[in-house]
Amino acid sequence: MSLDAVITGGTVIDEQQSIKLSVGLKDGKVAGIYTPGTEPAAARVIDASGLAVIPGLVDVHSHHREPGFEYKEDIDTVTRAAAAGGVTTTLGMPNISPPPTTAKILDDILQRYVGRAFVDYHINPSPTVPGELEAMAATGISAFKVFMVTDTGRDYPHMPGIGVHDSGQLFSIMQQCAAIGVPLMVHPHEQALMDHIEHELWDRGERDARAYAKAYAAYDGIAWDTAIALLLRMQEATGVHLHLLHVQTERTVEMIAQAKARGQRVTAEINPWALFLGVDWENIERMGSYALSYWIPEKHHPALWDGLNEGIIDIVSTDHAPHTREDKEPGWTDGWKAHTGTPSTQFYLSLLLNAAAEGKISINRVIQATSTTPARAFRLDTKGSLTPGSDADIVLVDLNREVVINNSEVLSKCGWTPYDGRTVKGVPVQTILHGQTVYERERGIIGEPSGRLAVSARGTQR
Repeated sequence: MSLDAVITGGTVIDEQQSIKLSVGLKDGKVAGIYTPGTEPAAARVIDASGLAVIPGLVDVHSHHREPGFEYKEDIDTVTRAAAAGGVTTTLGMPNISPPPTTAKILDDILQRYVGRAFVDYHINPSPTVPGELEAMAATGISAFKVFMVTDTGRDYPHMPGIGVHDSGQLFSIMQQCAAIGVPLMVHPHEQALMDHIEHELWDRGERDARAYAKAYAAYDGIAWDTAIALLLRMQEATGVHLHLLHVQTERTVEMIAQAKARGQRVTAEINPWALFLGVDWENIERMGSYALSYWIPEKHHPALWDGLNEGIIDIVSTDHAPHTREDKEPGWTDGWKAHTGTPSTQFYLSLLLNAAAEGKISINRVIQATSTTPARAFRLDTKGSLTPGSDADIVLVDLNREVVINNSEVLSKCGWTPYDGRTVKGVPVQTILHGQTVYERERGIIGEPSGRLAVSARGTQR
């Protein structure tokens, strides 16, 4: 068999091992794995000497912003940033306008990606319109997504149709998702508690970004823990595959571990801000709303790293949430007026590789948490692996290269990163999608957009 290309000289790293092997590519797929010197003839050779060869990252939680908020980000810029960060599959969230709550709206949004995406893509729509779930699932979605917030009627970030805080409605949604075999992602939140906590701070005259950070971490994260306790109990009753977002407290890790020990079908994710940004109060003082997402008090840090290393927290997804500086600036005086979230898709692999270099996590666990496990959990069966037959979505990484992250290299439309000035060891230097190079660190994005719809093989449980 003659190959289209062969990657030679590199160290193949997956969830279990790191070994010198060559990878053959044919017709956009991994054709074979070979010991050095046994490779078939190939039309071109990709020299990966001194580099790690890993499966492309599968990011199941990213905010693409289009349609409705293209001033923050759009399909072109978010997929460019993804490619530069080693992400070859990115799934967008439903807090866009109009939100994808029907099959027609979802299809209209997906049409926007055709011929514009530099990596593979899909959307996790909102399951809030009865009678629409099966038709949306038929597009090959990986999951539905619910924000467990009160539907306030605001245009952003929780526009009408995606916020569900009524327990009965949420339970019904879980039953429907279970019936059709589609996972449900939930952003946990306890509105009544948060209303009380916020007013405690406001009554003391505390309203800036620091107050906002304190509110969501108040009472050891009670607003998170109580919501997650309810979600886990409802999952046990319905049997739905529940995917918990934004894990950030010690008690949450304990509850997830207990649920898994009972055999519950639960997966969970942590985001870069919970490992590298919101874990330092000095970042909140210095950057204000630019460092928020959320603040993680020090007592929770060991449990988060232990939970990630032990697989209690299954995956790391970006929660890529780009906002302009104008969106963030109000936080210096009113944290509730600043848009919450931070961009991360371009740099989270480097942050994790740097953590591996520091001994906080193994390199194999990094690959497992960012690529292999998300692909398996959401039935993206041709992704997240270098086994023959998988999509040839591959990243070459220089594990020894140190760089300083800089705003000037940001490809996201927002034009900034909260990790500006941070030194990291471990850099993606080449990203390959379906066997073709789409990014090189020294040259940038290469070629025309070639991203495809990433279709989940839903319906069977692992």
